[in-house]
Amino acid sequence: MRKLIGMSLLIMILDQITKLLVLKFIALNGYISIFSFLKLVHFQNSGAAFSFLHNAGGWQRYFLIAISSIAVTWIPFYYVRNKNKPILLAGLLFILGGALGNLVDRIRLGYVIDFIYLHIDEWYWPAFNIADSSICIGAGLLLYDAYKRRLDD
Repeated sequence: MRKLIGMSLLIMILDQITKLLVLKFIALNGYISIFSFLKLVHFQNSGAAFSFLHNAGGWQRYFLIAISSIAVTWIPFYYVRNKNKPILLAGLLFILGGALGNLVDRIRLGYVIDFIYLHIDEWYWPAFNIADSSICIGAGLLLYDAYKRRLDD
């Protein structure tokens, strides 16, 4: 359990530090070009990952805080019951860290700061942050674990 909490807090802290740097060095809706395919931007996202529900009218803030709070509460209990499944546990660790990072923003600011903006020519991926990446990595690990266990059965 210590490992889950420690690593999840590390992810949350990394997420929050990167967002503070964005607040300090990039103007709102501004950007810094890093590579031809990557910009660091400063966007305020009132929705979920990859700007899902960002124009929903305000109710989504409370909905997403509730969902994140449920996940943050549920994951440690699920972790304890599945100690012999390292891939599943790693996935939970990443999801918890990301959920905590975005939850801090939603409670503190009312929105999430997104700053990683990938594009190829005129095709743009929605802006995201470290917490979103962590949640996606965790979800991928959970899917892989479920697939692997299904093959083993």
